[in-house]
Amino acid sequence: MTETVMMPTGRAPRRRGSFVPPLLVIPFGLYNVVAFLFFGSSPLGWGQGLMDIAMVSGTPWAITAGDFLLVIGVLMLFFEVLKSTNSGRNSIVEHMLSMVLFVAFLIEFFLVGAAASSVFFLLMVMALIDVVAGFTVSITSAGRDVTMN
Repeated sequence: MTETVMMPTGRAPRRRGSFVPPLLVIPFGLYNVVAFLFFGSSPLGWGQGLMDIAMVSGTPWAITAGDFLLVIGVLMLFFEVLKSTNSGRNSIVEHMLSMVLFVAFLIEFFLVGAAASSVFFLLMVMALIDVVAGFTVSITSAGRDVTMN
């Protein structure tokens, strides 16, 4: 009984994940642009109402600028957690950049008056969750890839 094994002659192209910078940089940048250009470096502007939505109960639901920015932050955090499930060379760089972004949030929170708001604090917490979740998911998936005897 003979078997023939066909070996490919060329190398198959390796699938590489594309590099995507930390998505939480979007709400970070939006916060800074809006706070410094439109709110005059005051954190109080984030409480301004954007719109009121009439609810079935008859009570209006007021959406503030801060609420809107936090929704954007939560959406970016969701996609960041999805990105952290990829393993590869780019993921290490992305985790490091997420850590740098968290440090930038932290430094700005402590040193810049316009960042002294609960909106900025919650965005900073999202950046921390991104860092911790990214490393946790990477370590967990790496542990499954390596078997110990």
